[in-house]
Amino acid sequence: MHIPAKFKQDDVEELISVIQQYPFATLVSNSVDGLDAMHLPFLLDRVGDELVLKGHIAKANPLWKKVNSGADVLVIFNCPNCYISPNHYPTKAQNGKAVPTWNYVVVHVQGKVSYSHDPEWIYKVIDNLTTIHEAGSDTPWSIEDAPAKFIEKMLPAVVGVEIEVTSIVGQWKLSQNQPSVNKQGVFDSLIAMDDSNSQGVAVMVRAHLE
Repeated sequence: MHIPAKFKQDDVEELISVIQQYPFATLVSNSVDGLDAMHLPFLLDRVGDELVLKGHIAKANPLWKKVNSGADVLVIFNCPNCYISPNHYPTKAQNGKAVPTWNYVVVHVQGKVSYSHDPEWIYKVIDNLTTIHEAGSDTPWSIEDAPAKFIEKMLPAVVGVEIEVTSIVGQWKLSQNQPSVNKQGVFDSLIAMDDSNSQGVAVMVRAHLE
């Protein structure tokens, strides 16, 4: 990924925060059949200084057969993103020198993929994912709420996916290349819009206001 210096995010904790807040990612792999992309949620584990992504796929998904353990894969995590109109920039009214762009935050993770057919490993990953995403519910569902035999029958139809992270980079394109007055204009315009993407980007732009 090409990352202009103004947009490069070097803070690993910020990168990790994006993965935790927006865990539904695109997994890109390559095999003899060519490139493939699939979409699944991930957990991020920290083992000492190492980072590991964990998830699961249906056994019917050919990933685990086509892409060998140890192969390099790319995982892409996206935050809210939106169109930026020249009309958001106060300087446009002064000189007309403005063009549209797009604001976004993205994290790219590269790593070595491996698979697990161990029911206990798969159960734990599903349990952890469920616990995290049910946390905001008044009546959170737990995997233990389902009959044990029902879960036992489902587990063989699932394959665990683990990615040992070898690199993690981020791009925060949030109008940092604009003068302060235009950054403020972008924030004011986006926060007033009636859609969650624009408002989400506005919150991130605000962190870069001077």
